[in-house]
Amino acid sequence: MKRLVLGLALFAAACTAAPPSSISIPITPIAEVRNGLLKPLRAKGVLAFKGIPYAAPPVGDLRWKPPQPAANWPSVRDATKYGDICTQIMPNPDNGIGQYAASEDCLTLNVFTQDLNVNAKRPVMVWIHGGGFVNGSGSAELYDGSEFAKHDVVLVSINYRLGRFGSFAHPLLTAEAKGEPVANYGMMDMILSLEWVRDNIAAFGGDKGNVTIFGESAGGMAVQKLMTAPSARGLFHKAIVQSGAGRENVLYLDKPNPRGLPSAHDDGAAFVALLGVEATTAADLRAIPAEKILGAGDPSTFSGGGPIIDGKVIAETVMQTFDAGWQAQVPYLVGYNSAEFPSKPENVDASLKRTLGATTADLPALVATYADKDDMAARIVGDIIFGEPARHLAGIHSVGGQPTYLYRFDVLSPSVQGRFKGMPHAQERQYVFNTLHTSPWPTDANDQVQADFAIAYWVNFAKTGDPNGKGLPAWPRYATASDQLLDFTNAGPVAKASPHKARWDAIAARYQ
Repeated sequence: MKRLVLGLALFAAACTAAPPSSISIPITPIAEVRNGLLKPLRAKGVLAFKGIPYAAPPVGDLRWKPPQPAANWPSVRDATKYGDICTQIMPNPDNGIGQYAASEDCLTLNVFTQDLNVNAKRPVMVWIHGGGFVNGSGSAELYDGSEFAKHDVVLVSINYRLGRFGSFAHPLLTAEAKGEPVANYGMMDMILSLEWVRDNIAAFGGDKGNVTIFGESAGGMAVQKLMTAPSARGLFHKAIVQSGAGRENVLYLDKPNPRGLPSAHDDGAAFVALLGVEATTAADLRAIPAEKILGAGDPSTFSGGGPIIDGKVIAETVMQTFDAGWQAQVPYLVGYNSAEFPSKPENVDASLKRTLGATTADLPALVATYADKDDMAARIVGDIIFGEPARHLAGIHSVGGQPTYLYRFDVLSPSVQGRFKGMPHAQERQYVFNTLHTSPWPTDANDQVQADFAIAYWVNFAKTGDPNGKGLPAWPRYATASDQLLDFTNAGPVAKASPHKARWDAIAARYQ
């Protein structure tokens, strides 16, 4: 606290020493966290603290090791600019990636808040970006947290290790670890970031006892995995999953999944051999240049990518944990988009037989839940991976008595209504963050109305565990018997029975 007072005094003195009386210069507030002092950016009516290290750079000897605490900094740290995004292959333009300076020194987070009133005890929301665990960042303009801060929330966005830097196993690394966690370095990054929030968020006016984790796609999958991770218990108190899958056995349709440590070891050894590297020690592995690792291609094309069931950080699949009732017992909001992946499998019948264990005799009953077989071909991938698991997990979680809410996002801008049959994968994000200016297609005044609805529900849920609030259409709690969800439409949110009950039931029956 002494350093905080000193920092404010110094900035006050600097601001009042010389300027004419007609000029009013606001004093820059300085936040004090455990590692030092932070100077924010004043923008969009809020305070943005960017590029805050929550862990030591995972480089050199720390590559492929659990994240270590960040070092202290001696003076006021400039927190007005984002840090580097994590090393990754840059895909085609993607509004979920952000600025393109990338490196392994990337374990930073960003905090958006109204002010530094330590007595405010505002709800905290921690955003985990998507990108298939191989790309993305928390610093994309799409994820600007200013609108959440204006709604009296402290918004935190994080970077975490990606690709083979974040999910990688090799017998040499496991032997070196001597029983300590291995493989899930990106997931361990997320857990350490939540510990940072617990230890520091009060300095930004946040309540460490009211933390909501939320994410989309891979970020939603990460939220579900954090709900199963013993080391994450108590670090969050609510969870929101946007298109977060849930059935790992069908997520990668042509690769063995879920990955356990033995198969991940095989993948890692094969990858190192592919690079032409003869490694006899863990140090030999860490000496491989990052460019060479990236040059071998996207990890999802080789090993399935993503978190590994290592027996420590992640002990079993999400569905196994939910079925056993061992997931974190917290309020849960989960949903999917109406046209997640409009791409058609090359052979629909073969895909159904492989992913669902369907027989030729089963296929007519599945097809009958769609308008026709062409409609089925256009929707089946998204339905199997995102729609059915969201509804199924909501049903399981609601049985435990925790408030549970299911949604479908079916808003679609007029500019693309002739292009898509519904909301594609990931495109609800600009509504949730109320950052429609980052949309990949033009939006209009009605899109803004729907974005206002979305962020209001998300904020209410973070505050109380219930998304309902004044001026909002009622959102019923989910229960399997009533099967009610909230449908976000161009005409506004509407509570209704699940519009695809027969389809979800037919898909779910194949797992049973």
